[in-house]
Amino acid sequence: MRYLPQTEHDIKYMLKTIGVDSVEDLFRGVPDELILKEPLNLPPALSEPELRREMLRLAGPTPGPTFLGAGAYPHSVPAAVEQLLLRSELYTAYTPYQPEVSQGTLQTMFEFQTMVCELLGLDVANASLYDCASSTAEAVLMALRIARKRGKVVLCQTVHPEYRETTETFARTAADEIITVPYNAETGQTDLIALEKAADNAAAIVMQSPNFFGLMEDGRAIAKIAQEKGALLISAVPEILALGLYESPGAYGADISTSEGLGYGVGVQVGGPACGLFAAKQQFLRQLPGRIVGETVDSEGHRGYVLTLSTREQHIRREKATSNICTNQGLLALGFAMHLALLGKQGFVRNARQNMARALRIKARLAEIGITPKYEGAHFNELAYKIPNMSAAELQSRVLEEDNVVAGLPVGDFYGPEFDDTLLLCTTEVHSPEDIERLLSAIEKVVKS
Repeated sequence: MRYLPQTEHDIKYMLKTIGVDSVEDLFRGVPDELILKEPLNLPPALSEPELRREMLRLAGPTPGPTFLGAGAYPHSVPAAVEQLLLRSELYTAYTPYQPEVSQGTLQTMFEFQTMVCELLGLDVANASLYDCASSTAEAVLMALRIARKRGKVVLCQTVHPEYRETTETFARTAADEIITVPYNAETGQTDLIALEKAADNAAAIVMQSPNFFGLMEDGRAIAKIAQEKGALLISAVPEILALGLYESPGAYGADISTSEGLGYGVGVQVGGPACGLFAAKQQFLRQLPGRIVGETVDSEGHRGYVLTLSTREQHIRREKATSNICTNQGLLALGFAMHLALLGKQGFVRNARQNMARALRIKARLAEIGITPKYEGAHFNELAYKIPNMSAAELQSRVLEEDNVVAGLPVGDFYGPEFDDTLLLCTTEVHSPEDIERLLSAIEKVVKS
């Protein structure tokens, strides 16, 4: 990727300094017969993702495409993000104790928080946590602090099993009772009748949308139950891009929302690192975990940024701290903010539509070979499919052997034997039409063999 940092003003200044009128004047010494008079015979220009793919192809054999999701969604990170993150002043996310020498770091945190608030539809956000799992667990601890005399937590079973496990580990000493509410076997969404019965005297209800099966939950219905029962609604959004098409948690009534920044700014890697997003209503500001950057003015009226709230045990007495996580994902949060800034609002929505179009294409083609969704309903770029006449693990293994393609995630590993025939399949903008066709052809060969 070419990176030309000079502005037009810079170029004119340099040309004036060396005494020439234009860049073309620099090549006057080249004989006329050596100057190209017509465009080079080259193929059309490629987009950045297409160029990456072509360069990898030229470099030699590469692993086949992977259609895994389940909380870690690959997205195309612009090269500009990585280039900007290499700037020396951004090497560390060390706590900016001295605002007068940390304005750059503080401003990037503030911009990150602003974007998180806009995406999740809530009033205040912190400067990031580790990942969506730990953010969700912190949200439960926060709800228990707010509720005070209520000690029950209700988890929807359609929440990512690893998020639930993390939450149960974090909250087992703070909560009196942690209940898991089952999903509706017909719809794959939270059983609202069971939820209503379980939510009596609950401090918090934890839902996820899109849920683990890829389906959108009825956020408004769950929010209504939470409000009637006097519980706080915590909504986890594992794929932030879904909010490019669907309403935000704040819009349907969530009190606290968490999400995952992995895939934006920093690509999906082996085990992380990730970036936890966390936002809440204004009234709960003082109970937010981590730290919050605010905007102010100095004595001369100039805009400036400061740590407005730092309720970590690193800053205050342990018994008054809202979190024992003593750092944040500053560099990854910055990368996330850079990526979203480069996309812009229209680019974010366009990216979401692109993801959805790919998912619908896979859904239609799989139906032609007899593979249908486990559950029907609104979804985004991921969906659970029922595999006929074999287990999902067998299909995945044979497709990998057939054409070096990782065809999704066997759901039975997380939800037990009744899901042995269920495959969770995810596609994003990183999967080219050729990748999708390769996946579908390999699946068709295996299913029909």
